[in-house]
Amino acid sequence: MDWSGLPPLSQLRAFETTARTGGFSAAGRELNVTHAAVAQQVRGLERHLGVGLVRREGRGLALTPEGARLAEALGAGFETMRAALAEILAEQAARPVHITLTPAFLAAWLMPRLGEFRAAHPKIELMLNPSTDVVDLARSGHDLAIRFGTGDWPGLEAIPLVAAPVVVVAAPALLAACAVREPADLLALPWVQEIGTDELAVWLRGHGVEIAGKTDILHLPGKHAIDAILRGDGAGMTARIFVEEDIAAGRLVALFDRDRDASGTGYHLVRRPGRQRPDVQKVAGWLLRLARRG
Repeated sequence: MDWSGLPPLSQLRAFETTARTGGFSAAGRELNVTHAAVAQQVRGLERHLGVGLVRREGRGLALTPEGARLAEALGAGFETMRAALAEILAEQAARPVHITLTPAFLAAWLMPRLGEFRAAHPKIELMLNPSTDVVDLARSGHDLAIRFGTGDWPGLEAIPLVAAPVVVVAAPALLAACAVREPADLLALPWVQEIGTDELAVWLRGHGVEIAGKTDILHLPGKHAIDAILRGDGAGMTARIFVEEDIAAGRLVALFDRDRDASGTGYHLVRRPGRQRPDVQKVAGWLLRLARRG
């Protein structure tokens, strides 16, 4: 469609409102502008088209034949747009709230708390997508994301949710035959890690440990990886919040803590800037209140 010959939308809106309400003052009240501003827009539209659209008639305004024809067309067009927008907004309001988050965070932190949310908001439908893939919120259809990091993601609003320093852990049985005192000692142990992550390897490289040739690594989704570490299938690196109770109970041994006091490092609630639909606002608010409560 060639938009170059069309007048500004503001002029068309001012004229349609004037024609429908019968005057500049009434149109100004509806559009929340002065009557002079409406008159200026209508006069600009007349200059653009080269024809008169309204004329004085007594104490009010009347439409010229050209104005009547344009008003009818604009009224039908704006009503079609209003109806389409209302339909889209209604569909969006009824759509489930889509959240993308890591499988480990879902299993270890969110799932035990979902019953509380369902009790408070029984009419809000949730769709949770546990995945380590980083999705584009603008294009994927997801309303919210819960992601680990420092929160520095351009173009997105990231609110700290849960501080989550990471820790290298292993079951006592796994350590019985292999003492781990230095990072390089971890090479003698099998590893367990969440699919799509390589934090332990990155951490070791940062400590000058070469890991080339390491093959005894078991890759599992989120909670399954933690369960495998608890069974003694391998050492692994995970967010400390997921294994705090296991460490305290002696089911796991914390071998190396990393950045326990790192400011801003942890899980963040991520969303697009701007106004969100009511159900999304309610879910986000609940998550933030829950996180503040601890």
